[in-house]
Amino acid sequence: MENPRIARHLAVEKNRTLSIKLYPEISNLTRDNPPIASFIIRVVSSVGDRKTLAHPEITDKQLKNNDDFVWAIEVPLTGKFIIDVEFVDLKTACPEGGEPCSIWAEGFLQKESSATALASLGRMLSESIHTDIVINASDGSIGAHRAVLAVRSPVFRSMFSHDLKEKELSAINISDMSIEACQAFLNYIYGNIENEEFLTHRLALLRAADKYDILDLKEACHDSLLEDIDTKNVLERLQNASLYQLPKLKTSCMRYLVKFGKIFDIRDDFNAFLQCADRELIAEIFHEVLAAWKGF
Repeated sequence: MENPRIARHLAVEKNRTLSIKLYPEISNLTRDNPPIASFIIRVVSSVGDRKTLAHPEITDKQLKNNDDFVWAIEVPLTGKFIIDVEFVDLKTACPEGGEPCSIWAEGFLQKESSATALASLGRMLSESIHTDIVINASDGSIGAHRAVLAVRSPVFRSMFSHDLKEKELSAINISDMSIEACQAFLNYIYGNIENEEFLTHRLALLRAADKYDILDLKEACHDSLLEDIDTKNVLERLQNASLYQLPKLKTSCMRYLVKFGKIFDIRDDFNAFLQCADRELIAEIFHEVLAAWKGF
């Protein structure tokens, strides 16, 4: 079975001995991720009694260059002969990292197909291919596809399935999002978002994920917001953690404020925060403060 991305070469050198080499074609792919092959190689004489010479099976041999596998045959061979290479397995580096994976392993074809399908889905959005609904943000509009929105969000699915005004309209108004944030939201839905774009708009994406019940996006935002809490954003994140019921983020923000003493570094901001924060959240903060004081 051939892997269209990996070309292999078989070289025969005939001096006093016959040398057979097996190596990959040099390319960026094989240079960065050399194939790992398991194979059986045989030489069959095509004349007379068709004498066969077989090399012991090679297992998990990394092939980087033309010296990695060399079979020197000292038995004289006359006339024409056939070199038969039977690949038992062929591995390449997995795109997700970790152990190399077989190109013939179950699911490899499905992964390749899924990657192609995801790229095509992204093109449907970026190139506005057969869009059938318009998303109106606060300062612009983007074409999208009802079916894609419906399959990713139960809220959108409800809009298009029941007797709601959106079922008959050709547009959805999301007036609480900028066009840039809305584009990032749709890019995520279509599997086409870049990391920098995600980081820039993650608070807006969190609001959209909660509003349209996209749980995987909400969890992605939750995990990301845990990673870079500091004195400039901790109060905003604490408020969002309470509003969108993000327990890990709430705990981390409170620990940062109380146990690490940052509450004293931002005293003025914290006092202003107390004037407008939810009463239940304020009670939780003071409970955390009292618990910390008891430890001294």
